[in-house]
Amino acid sequence: MASRLEILFLVSLFSVLLTPLHCSVFDVTQYGAIGNGSTDDSPAFMLAWTDVCNSSASTPIFHIPGNKTFLLNPVFFQGPCRSTNIQFQIDGIITAESEPSNWKCTRNRCDKWIHFKRVDGLFINGSGIIDGNGKNWWSSGYINALEVTSSNKVQLTGLSFRNNPHMHVVFDSCDMVHISNVSIDAPGDSPNTDGIHLKESTHVNIEFCSIRTGDDCISIVDKCSNITIQNIECGPGHGISIGSMGQYGAYETVENIYVSDVQFKGSLSGVRIKTWQGGKGHARKMVFKGITSLNTQYPIQIDQFYCPHAKCDEQADAVEISDISYIDIKGTSMRKTAVKLACSESVPCKNIFMQDINLSYQGTNASAYCKNVNGTSQGIMEPSVPCLYYQTS
Repeated sequence: MASRLEILFLVSLFSVLLTPLHCSVFDVTQYGAIGNGSTDDSPAFMLAWTDVCNSSASTPIFHIPGNKTFLLNPVFFQGPCRSTNIQFQIDGIITAESEPSNWKCTRNRCDKWIHFKRVDGLFINGSGIIDGNGKNWWSSGYINALEVTSSNKVQLTGLSFRNNPHMHVVFDSCDMVHISNVSIDAPGDSPNTDGIHLKESTHVNIEFCSIRTGDDCISIVDKCSNITIQNIECGPGHGISIGSMGQYGAYETVENIYVSDVQFKGSLSGVRIKTWQGGKGHARKMVFKGITSLNTQYPIQIDQFYCPHAKCDEQADAVEISDISYIDIKGTSMRKTAVKLACSESVPCKNIFMQDINLSYQGTNASAYCKNVNGTSQGIMEPSVPCLYYQTS
């Protein structure tokens, strides 16, 4: 009898030890995903997510294996999940429908392709590719490729994104986000294909990324704060943009932004702050440091009159821009005016600081335009910025 009880105990113990290991990895092919690039694998992905989100493993892994191409229509990965850590590992290729007419989505899910919501402790990684087949979408598609909303402690690393219909990566209402070693690639003429877009998010670190796209490489809009961006390659694209802010008279804020060690190559802008007339709020406490411009159209730009595709009248209200520092910015400009600071008469830009600016135009001296700007400069100033008081020491 004792021998039998010992055997039963060992069998039970062995089963308990095996269960977490077995149930910690959830491979989508075990849920019916084909991975041939033509079969819709969305249902299999959703089945796998149900088990991942309900798993009691310490870190359940949603696995998309390599050497396969998975066609997905919109998928919605909703939390909260049972585990405080979820790993979403993409080693294969995820692709979208090439024809917008074949897109299968419900009415309120058509603007997001791969969407995570309320998934804290999310770790998205792998060597895979997210390919949006964007060419046929760019004339009408407003579908964000990867969007994470209302989630905390999120990491995104190692993946490649290409040719997505609209924005490639979006974080909305998130806290404590780390993005690293991500590659984003879309043609320079692809519209609205922002690389990384941040909205209402705080404590975000973006580093060691290469972004080539048709719109902002990185865009930061309302209610973002404590953002660090470093070691980025951008271009083609529209640079790293704060805004736009204040459209339709909205009150919007962005603050505590630190950008360093960025190379812009052939981009429309370098570091840019853009706000609409009539808006309210503030863009403040920002540092842009260690920037290299290689044939950028506007290496340094503040535009309080942002109004694309139309002419907008100056208004009494404007988003207040203050406490902005530009340090050690060098390279070449595609335009004679390498520094453009266009601020409002009623709400001028305040406490703008520049140090060691060295920008040229076609081998000759560049120029600077500034209007309604208060601040100081020191060190090498090429071009000199007449609105800023030059400090000799």
